[in-house]
Parts: sequence; C-alpha cells; structure tokens
Amino acid sequence: MIRVVLADDEDLIRGALAALLELEDDISVVAEVRDGDSAVAAVRAHRPDIAVFDLEMPGRDGVLAAEAVRALDGVSVVIVTRHARPGVLRRALSAGVRGFVPKTTPAAQLASILRDVHAGNRYVDSEIAAAALTEDACPLTARELDVLRHALRGGTVAAIAAEAHLAPGTVRNYLSSAMTKLGVRTRYEAARTAWDEGWI
Repeated sequence: MIRVVLADDEDLIRGALAALLELEDDISVVAEVRDGDSAVAAVRAHRPDIAVFDLEMPGRDGVLAAEAVRALDGVSVVIVTRHARPGVLRRALSAGVRGFVPKTTPAAQLASILRDVHAGNRYVDSEIAAAALTEDACPLTARELDVLRHALRGGTVAAIAAEAHLAPGTVRNYLSSAMTKLGVRTRYEAARTAWDEGWI
C-alpha cells in the first residue's frame, strides 16, 4: 500500500483528489491538509511514502515544504500545480522533488505517476521539461535577486536594507534596476515575477 499525504489549499480539489486516489487498490490517503506548514507537520507525523504538495499554498509553498521534509528517509515529494513555470521546476528539482505534475493531469494518470515515483523513478511533465530547456536566462544579477528575495516578503526599503546588509539607497538602485529589466512598476511585481520564474 502506497501511503500518501495530500496538501492543497483548495478544499474541493483536495477532497476530490483524495476520493479518486482512494479508489485505487494500492493507494491510501493518510492525511489531507490545506497549507505548507500543516503539510510538513503531517509528513513528519505520518511518514507517508509520498507527499503530494500543491505548489501555491499559504505559509510555505510546495517547494519550501519539500525542502523541509527532504531529510526524512523514504518520503518522496510530488508537486502539482496550475502554474508550471520552468524556473519553478528547477527550484523543485533542487529541493529533491521526485515528480512535477500539472493540475490538469487525470487522476488515473496521477495514480500511475505515484506508483512510478514510489518505485524510485522521477516524473516531470514533458511540456514543462521542454519549456525549461528553451527558457531564456535570468536577466537579473545575483544582488538584484537577493534584494528581490527580501522584497517578496513585503518589507520596506529600510527593512530590506537591514536584512540584506546594504544601504537603503543601494537597495533602491537594485530594485529600480530589476523593475526596469522586468518591465514592471513595483518592487513587489518584480519580486513576484522572479519567484514565478523560479529565479528566487
């Protein structure tokens, strides 16, 4: 029996997926949760064979949750997402994720993917993999990315400067440069774009 923890903040989707997976003879959903922190706690408590995490959840996202449970032996993580950006795929693979699946995947195919992952294989959706191979390189510098990483949490310029150990004026310059390169109007838009692309 393949024991699964499901984490998705959309109750209807999580419930439907759990019900469909339970119809499989060899899969048992041992816990259902709706946010990243609860996902990590459920995996630690139940020690499933596979954790199926939504990419975008309150608290920790699916990739951060995967990083938090990476050290647990025998637990594989599969990410399901609506927004399958190639950069996010790179973040997920770096976090040790074994499967990366769009939410449009039929339940029967997901069950088959979970079996493959349980057998030690890796699954990455072919369209996402193809997009990752053809994606343009990140136009931002390491310093710009670092400042955007801090900006993603919504702090003031002064707070970002303190966290990044930079002068406020320097932070403003990096933010302005990043916004210009990305063609956005606010630092939060720039940070969100960088996150969506998987650069931070």
